[in-house]
Amino acid sequence: MNDKISELIISLKNAGMAGNATTSVPASKLKKNILLLLKKEGYITDFEEVGKGVTKSFTVEIAYNKDKTPKITDLRRVSKLSVRKYAGYRDLRPVKYGYGLSVLSTPLGIISGKEAKAKKVGGELLFTIW
Repeated sequence: MNDKISELIISLKNAGMAGNATTSVPASKLKKNILLLLKKEGYITDFEEVGKGVTKSFTVEIAYNKDKTPKITDLRRVSKLSVRKYAGYRDLRPVKYGYGLSVLSTPLGIISGKEAKAKKVGGELLFTIW
C-alpha cells in the first residue's frame, strides 16, 4: 500500500470492529507519532515496536468502552496522496460535536485539532476520527 496513514487507521478500525485485542502494522516514524497522539487521546491503550531492521512493526492494543464497543467507531481520511488539504487554526471545527478528533501535521509535529487551535498553528489535516 502506498498510503501509510490510511493503512494504519483502517487497520485500527477493522481490528476494533472485528473485536480483536491487538493489531500489527508496519513501523515508521510518522505512524509512531500518530500512535502516540491516539494513545494520549484514549483511542488506543498502548503500542510497542517489534522486530529489527526492515521488518519492524507496531503491535497496537485497541481501546474498548465498558460495553465492549471499540472507541474508534469511524474515521475519515481528509488529506490524500492525490489531494492535499490544509487548514489554518481558524478553520478548525469540532469533530462530531466535540466527541471526535482531527489530526494535523504541523511544524510542531503531529498534533490534535484542539492543540493546534490553542497553539494557533495550522497544517495538513490528515484525518478525523470518532
